[in-house]
Amino acid sequence: MTQTLLEWLGCLTGLLGALLLALNSRYSGYGFVAFLVSNTCWIGYGVLGESWGLVVMQLGFTATSVLGLYRWFPGLRRP
Repeated sequence: MTQTLLEWLGCLTGLLGALLLALNSRYSGYGFVAFLVSNTCWIGYGVLGESWGLVVMQLGFTATSVLGLYRWFPGLRRP
């Protein structure tokens, strides 16, 4: 049950993140938040299924999501 929930939540939030970025609107930056949720779910899914390649890939995607948040939301930057 938990693995299936992580799989579908990771899938849907990943698609939402891609959609938000593709819209190129003032809300597009929230796509990175959706990607972070997706990354977290996929990391959990990968750990439970011992799919270490998936875990490593999602850790890399997490880094790009954090970079996107940093660049999109200037308030997150240190003065």
